[in-house]
Amino acid sequence: MKLIDAVATKLIKIKKEKDITQYKMSVLTGVPQSTISTIIKRQTATIKLSTIYDICSGLGIELAEFFNDDVFKNENLDD
Repeated sequence: MKLIDAVATKLIKIKKEKDITQYKMSVLTGVPQSTISTIIKRQTATIKLSTIYDICSGLGIELAEFFNDDVFKNENLDD
C-alpha cells in the first residue's frame, strides 16, 4: 500500500467513526472539501503534513493518534 492509500484509508475510517461527510469534515477543519476529496479519491501523489495536521486539529485528534494505525506500519507500506 502506498502512503497516499494509507492516509485515504485513515480519513475514510475517521469519517465513519465520527459519522461525518467530506463536507462536514471540511467545515470542521478548514481544509477545502476539494482537497479532502482529492486525498480520499487518491488523486494526488503527495499530501502536506500541514494538511493532515489541520484535519486532525479540527477533529480533535492528535497527530500521534492519526498515525497510530496499522495502515501506517512499515510492513504495510511500499513507498
